[in-house]
Amino acid sequence: MKQRLIRYILGLITLLVLGAAIFYVQFVDFLDSPLAITTEVVIDVRPGSSMQQVANQLASLAALKRPRLFSLWARYNGFDTGLQAGEYALRVGMSPRSALAHLMSGQSIQYPIVFIEGTSVRQALNTLWSSPKLLNTLQDKSELEILSMIQAALPTSVQRPVVSLEGLLFPDTYFYTSGATDISILRRSAAQLQMVLAEEWEQRDADLPLSTPYEALVLASIVEKESGLLSEREQIAGVFIRRLQSGMRLQSDPTVIYGMGDAYNGNIRRVDLDATTPYNTYRIDGLPPTPIAMAGRDALHATLHPSDDTALYFVARGDGGHHFSNTLEEHNAAVRRYLLDNRPQ
Repeated sequence: MKQRLIRYILGLITLLVLGAAIFYVQFVDFLDSPLAITTEVVIDVRPGSSMQQVANQLASLAALKRPRLFSLWARYNGFDTGLQAGEYALRVGMSPRSALAHLMSGQSIQYPIVFIEGTSVRQALNTLWSSPKLLNTLQDKSELEILSMIQAALPTSVQRPVVSLEGLLFPDTYFYTSGATDISILRRSAAQLQMVLAEEWEQRDADLPLSTPYEALVLASIVEKESGLLSEREQIAGVFIRRLQSGMRLQSDPTVIYGMGDAYNGNIRRVDLDATTPYNTYRIDGLPPTPIAMAGRDALHATLHPSDDTALYFVARGDGGHHFSNTLEEHNAAVRRYLLDNRPQ
């Protein structure tokens, strides 16, 4: 009787060990077998999500089997404390184990937003607010209110009271994760602009008629708008620098257009050139009060390292480039030639 009981107990233990071994092998196979998905699946891990909630998402969206068991295993191994909020793309071929490792990696989906050189702050804000997955908290704010909210990203290198958000964003590609705020992008962009501006200002040429980095930024925005070819930016900057040095007016059409605002319909009339506005550089001396667009590093560099030739004028040739002239007579002749060449037939 006793021996029979011992054999029974040993048999039961053997069955339990064998069952546990089979279960372990099957569970390991479950953890390492590909999820039953045929296309990329996006999982959104919300802040504070539990492992069971994530397992349920995996079951619903990525065909994870045994979500309860998966959750218990993950929590037992301490993986629930390593979850990072964000959107994650699960690729075809990922297993439950590798999917969990991906969710813990913090490598969430990054969305791009592009601010383009030469565009205005209003265009940048419209781009910002049309971006997917971004929380828009500023759409009911004025540009001055937005400016005050990003002042922390504007260090003392500005060196003057800033009255406009125009030009204070750096044209670049910025990446963000789902749930980021518009103000966070603007602060990053403003900080990037100030870093680039400080670097370029530190290495500027000597004897430029520019007193502060902000003045350099204002002129760089004009150079950005006037330049069709990257190779001509130093020449265009040189023209404006020499005009400032000699007391000539800048006479830049883009500044006039900026000052016209919504009244600009594609043409500048004589009455527009005669109108006295803070941005009409045909009528005012020196620089306009603010930038007129976002200036990139190339335009800033050209402004602070202008060409050292003698040209004081330029006119568009119609092919993206410009003809540069040393004298008014030569310039007027070039204007007549290129206006005639480009006149519609």
